[in-house]
Amino acid sequence: MTTPSTKKNTDTSRLELARRFVSDTGRNLFLTGKAGTGKTTFLRQLQQSCPKRMAIVAPTGIAAINAGGVTIHSFFQLPFGPQVPNHYLPAEEQGPPPSFRFGRPKINLIRSLDILIIDEISMVRADLLDAIDGVLRRFRNRDLPFGGVQLLMIGDLQQLAPVVREQDWALLGKYYKGPFFFQSKVLEQHPPDTIELDHIFRQSDQLFIDVLNQIRENRLSKEGLALLQERYRPDFKPGPGYITLCTHNRQADHINQQHLDALPGRPLTFKASIEGDFPPSSFPNDEKLVLKKGAQVMFIKNDPSPQKRYYNGKIGSITEISPLSISVRCSHPDEVIEVERAQWHNYKYQLNESSNQIDEELIGSYTQMPLKTAWAITIHKSQGLTFEHAVIDARSAFTHGQVYVALSRCRSLEGLVLSTPIDPAAIITDRSVDHFIQSAAENLPGPDRILQFQREYEQQLLLELFGFGQLDRQLSRLHFEITRHQNVVFGTLSDVLNEALLNVRESLLPVALKFEKQLRQLLSLPLAAADHPQLQERIRKAAPWFLQQIQQSLKPLLKDAEFETDNKELRKNIKVRLETIARQTDIHLHTLQAAQKGFSAPAYLAARSAATLQKQMEQLKTTGGKKTTAATGKIQSSQPELYQRLKTWRDNQADEFNLPHYMILQTKTMLELVDKMPETTKELQKIKGLGKQKIARFGSEILEIIATYRSDLKLK
Repeated sequence: MTTPSTKKNTDTSRLELARRFVSDTGRNLFLTGKAGTGKTTFLRQLQQSCPKRMAIVAPTGIAAINAGGVTIHSFFQLPFGPQVPNHYLPAEEQGPPPSFRFGRPKINLIRSLDILIIDEISMVRADLLDAIDGVLRRFRNRDLPFGGVQLLMIGDLQQLAPVVREQDWALLGKYYKGPFFFQSKVLEQHPPDTIELDHIFRQSDQLFIDVLNQIRENRLSKEGLALLQERYRPDFKPGPGYITLCTHNRQADHINQQHLDALPGRPLTFKASIEGDFPPSSFPNDEKLVLKKGAQVMFIKNDPSPQKRYYNGKIGSITEISPLSISVRCSHPDEVIEVERAQWHNYKYQLNESSNQIDEELIGSYTQMPLKTAWAITIHKSQGLTFEHAVIDARSAFTHGQVYVALSRCRSLEGLVLSTPIDPAAIITDRSVDHFIQSAAENLPGPDRILQFQREYEQQLLLELFGFGQLDRQLSRLHFEITRHQNVVFGTLSDVLNEALLNVRESLLPVALKFEKQLRQLLSLPLAAADHPQLQERIRKAAPWFLQQIQQSLKPLLKDAEFETDNKELRKNIKVRLETIARQTDIHLHTLQAAQKGFSAPAYLAARSAATLQKQMEQLKTTGGKKTTAATGKIQSSQPELYQRLKTWRDNQADEFNLPHYMILQTKTMLELVDKMPETTKELQKIKGLGKQKIARFGSEILEIIATYRSDLKLK
């Protein structure tokens, strides 16, 4: 027989298993569990102990504030409303859709992420998760789910479901089997592993726990229903400490206002203080909070003081009230708490360039009394809270998991009162959820699988470290772009690129392929990288050679190559390709440098993320009109000063006549003018791109520019 103590020990081991899963593998995880099993506590501890760079998001503003993160829509800059599948996925050709723009800091942040944590995942719709997948792929690796970022999803599918309006489903129903996150396209193709926590800390009454589990799993027995119906008290008058949970806001508002109005005395209004960026949708409390002496209130925040006098969900009544403080008497335990204004913070994530860590930047604060009237709240707002005494009105339950959430808020059956009988028809569950949970339960990862996943993760990172396929593909795409437009692209870029491609394919890739075979052989042993001396030795010896090869092959392309073109779209595409190559090169340089001391997953991840924090490669900078790099789209000519004078004149003429620049002078024409420096109209006629009409219109000005330059040269 399994005792409560055994269950607790088992669940402690599952918590440790989940911690190892997140820290030591790269696999996506759905951490679930019944209400009150410690999922939120696990998240808090993970924030403190996990070495990976993480961001925490949640579907709603309140959930995000409670989780210490930001909303999904805010972090990923997604519009509200339905998300069409694949809209955010990167195309083969670079360049996001016109309405999709991220700043450099946000792109760098996304590229530095190791793990993304989504809290309250049960409320996240399938289309929203696919949008997250698309954004991450766009700015990281298009070929990997979530761009290669590890995903930790925390929540309970048997609790509240995603909100889907009829008009939204009219569109989304064409693409999805259902609204739940596991029905997203990305998770249907790449199902996550699941770890379920099953030891309930909130309740200790095993009989009550069994009934809750029956409701959760849609198998409520006659005995269980009868036990619940015994808690039906049609004439019950809630006393102090009782809170009513109902299905709709209007019910809760009506109950609270009735009770508040019935109290003697004048109300006091507490106005919130808002600083910086704190959107109204994320307000944790009323901006104008109206309270009276005698009002039943609920704390909506954990006490930040060392005394921990109150917690989110604790019930009490106001004994004294003034504009500066409120005294609240709580019966569990019997005490009076002096309450002052509390502060909530709104954060955004940013990269710390000095520490190479992801920091939480405080961007706004909300200061208000951590109380609200609490004769009643909605079941939706009660998710995550715990009450000693509650009156449940679930007669109008309308969605999956609502009855279970309501009943599971109470610590004990004795503290539970039903204002209406439980209607079995109101216990709404979704068959797709039941099927998913059953399938996940049959494939729970154990310690042995964790070790296997750890080795697979290390193998993935090692093959990434010594894999140069993506770099080769980007070079090939750039080569195709330039070859296709060779008549309008000028400069040394084409020649330097050809040499880089040759070096990569003849020197780098063949050796990399041979080394990959060696790595796979060494990795076939059932050893973690840290316990594999032969593997570590090969890595330390190989890293310097590959580091040198990368530097020799790519440095000329990124430092010295130059190009010019009059085609603005082509110039943009070439620059994007070059920036991508520069970024990938920088990652290889950082990670190979770190690997010279041996390999570990944390060291590799740190080096990879550090690469995104570096200033753009030197080739991305201009040098005041002198020699510049290919990535800037500039070119060095034999007479750079003359070239610049002609270009400035050309650009001014184009602006004056509202014409494209190339219709005044093409780049190849300017380069020939610079090389030959004609002195007469007859010599101008020999320059390609200068016809009779153009010479008649601009010839004298061009010759004057060249003559002035010749004169200046003699003066120098």
